Amino acid sequence: MANLYLTETQENWKCKMVVIWKIVWLFFKKFEYIHTTQQKEILVVLQGLCILLVVVTQIHVHFNKIQDFDDTFYRQFHIIVCGLDSIIARRWINGMLISLLNYEDGVLDPSSIVPLIDGGTEGFKGNARVILPGMTACIECTLELYPPQVNFPMCTIASMPRLPEHCIEYVRILQWPKEQPFGEGVPLDGDDPDHIQWIFQKALERASQYNIRGVTYRLTQGVVKRIIPAVASTNAVIAAVCATEVFKIATSAYIPLNNYLVFNDVDGLYTYTFEAERKENCPACSQLPQNIQFSPSAKLQEVLDYLTNSASLQMKSPAITATLEGKNRTLYLQSVTSIEERTRPNLSKTLKELGLVDGQELAVADVTTPQTVLFKLHFTS
Repeated sequence: MANLYLTETQENWKCKMVVIWKIVWLFFKKFEYIHTTQQKEILVVLQGLCILLVVVTQIHVHFNKIQDFDDTFYRQFHIIVCGLDSIIARRWINGMLISLLNYEDGVLDPSSIVPLIDGGTEGFKGNARVILPGMTACIECTLELYPPQVNFPMCTIASMPRLPEHCIEYVRILQWPKEQPFGEGVPLDGDDPDHIQWIFQKALERASQYNIRGVTYRLTQGVVKRIIPAVASTNAVIAAVCATEVFKIATSAYIPLNNYLVFNDVDGLYTYTFEAERKENCPACSQLPQNIQFSPSAKLQEVLDYLTNSASLQMKSPAITATLEGKNRTLYLQSVTSIEERTRPNLSKTLKELGLVDGQELAVADVTTPQTVLFKLHFTS
């Protein structure tokens, strides 16, 4: 993930901020088409371009994942603006800013709030939102608004392909691991032109068998990398909205957006603003353990499935721990191979066999948040 943060020391910086953010947004939305090794060089060029246009602006370039920085790094900012390319990244930065909040006797300290301005686009559609962590709806409060990733049924891919995407997915999922065209154990790299070309050629062959048209190199790259088409006009509008909200919060000149804006220029021009509401039991910002109900005879695998499939949680690789007999015990952890192998048998055990009791607290860690989420287990009859 490439990050920039900006500081401005002169007046009329609102217009400058709009110019800078448009440039940053338009460049970042094209990163998905560029090989990773070229991205750092492009950031340096972008830095010079912004400084050239806005002479006194200081730009610091960080070519890292957002997860590489700790709370000290994020605590230094007065406002954070995001143009991230995934829901996981948005959820992580949301969790980080919530972890920075301070409470005194249960009352939120306003000085610990770092406002988050988030913008996103998908073709001719876009949205922007202003989040005041601990006060307004956060990313997790409205997680259900994000559409699930499009996945094609395996039976359709293997037996009855109807779309060019089906042919590409067949090659990616089934043929690549079977043929291992670039050597044993070499994973598919969406940034490697040779890998994409191989997928493209094989997908063309399969498409011809079923009289399917439309398989192109660009479509192949888009399916493999899950690329969402970027439209410059949409990016410019959302970038301008984000820059305007930064100006409003930084100067207190106007009331900021309250708190979610939707933009659509598929057919004409349409915008709509509404107030997203906080969830009382939000796993991120409510400060309350999440209640979950299972039968004592339920397997740990069922709990894992719930954490990953629930629309309000959508975890990716949850690690589950619990305090049993005064000791912290890892019930299942996927990220470390040796621990995953050791804890895998627990998935087929019932909650009762694992020693869990009614009212048991489970601590769950996941890549979607820097915080540990607490769940309170309630047994059903």
